[in-house]
Amino acid sequence: MDIDVLFFASLRDVVGAASISVQLPVPAGQRELLAVLGERFSDTVMQALQAENVRISVNKTLATQPLSYSDGDEIAFLPPITGG
Repeated sequence: MDIDVLFFASLRDVVGAASISVQLPVPAGQRELLAVLGERFSDTVMQALQAENVRISVNKTLATQPLSYSDGDEIAFLPPITGG
């Protein structure tokens, strides 16, 4: 299945892209997504994506565990946002 993965704010800078498309096996969840991303990105990037304070949205809705994905889903990694 094909999904789009979006990276926002500081995660976009760490990854070096605002979005990528990936292919996942069927069925797929967060474990499979992280495995595919781990093949593509460095350990430093993967640590940033898996930080405790990073939230995940699926099709523009904040997700809770466990996650499962469907073909065409949009997955976003959202770092904490601070303002001043």
